Amino acid sequence: MLPPFGKTIAIDFDGTIVEHAYPKIGKTMLFAFETIKELEKKGHRLILWTYREGPLLKEAVDFCNDNGVEFYAVNENYPGETDECQSPRKLEADIFIDDRNIGGFLGWETVWQTLHPEGGEFHHQLRNSIAHFNYQSKRKSWYKFFS
Repeated sequence: MLPPFGKTIAIDFDGTIVEHAYPKIGKTMLFAFETIKELEKKGHRLILWTYREGPLLKEAVDFCNDNGVEFYAVNENYPGETDECQSPRKLEADIFIDDRNIGGFLGWETVWQTLHPEGGEFHHQLRNSIAHFNYQSKRKSWYKFFS
């Protein structure tokens, strides 16, 4: 029996979890895995939804697993769906997180704030981390200016 869950969320890989470098795996997007793990803790059912297939798909799934994320399903509505029938034409997800949305990918902080506006401890950690990152980035740019 499955535990209760919130929304079914389909998450793209290239340009969303990692920067675009296809067919290679790009650099991890800021706060991607931290946010994905928190969404899972909140009870959302997460599906990896990507153009990748074959060895490139396995590489992406392994990369996510190595970073502590195991998706409920990969490119299908539920585990084993594509074994039972042809690949689904469309996922039955409530939410799609993808860089190809209108307006592009807005960042993992915005994803979290949109889905969980009440915040919570993770929200405060995320905002503090972003503030620190922005401070460090600006500080480094000033060093370059005076060097």
